[in-house]
Amino acid sequence: QVWLVESGGGLVQAGGSLELSCAASGRIFHNNGMAWFRQAPGKEREFVAAIAYNAINTRYAASVEGRFTLSRDNAKDTLHLQMNNLLPEDTAVYYCAYNVGHGSSWVGSSASEYDFWGQGTQVTVSS
Repeated sequence: QVWLVESGGGLVQAGGSLELSCAASGRIFHNNGMAWFRQAPGKEREFVAAIAYNAINTRYAASVEGRFTLSRDNAKDTLHLQMNNLLPEDTAVYYCAYNVGHGSSWVGSSASEYDFWGQGTQVTVSS
């Protein structure tokens, strides 16, 4: 079992920045892949960004490319999402996701590829 706790959400004006963090605990798997997904009211959960265990390979949704930066600290089992130039359409609940391990360079963008999920943190961007 892996527990994920997100933090850093909040209310920000359009053009502002927020940093989300996700802390993993429990049985930490080597070569785990991690990601952020989000779900806006009335919409399906969508992929935001993912990062491989090697902290080098990343993947971003086109809608956030160039504005969001994903990083991880394997020594602390934490994941960080720096979100800049936020837009009202970024408003959603953001979920941290964890895959138990497909190799150190693996990144996945499908929710079905992830084994554990956090409870989510609300991000609201006002116009």
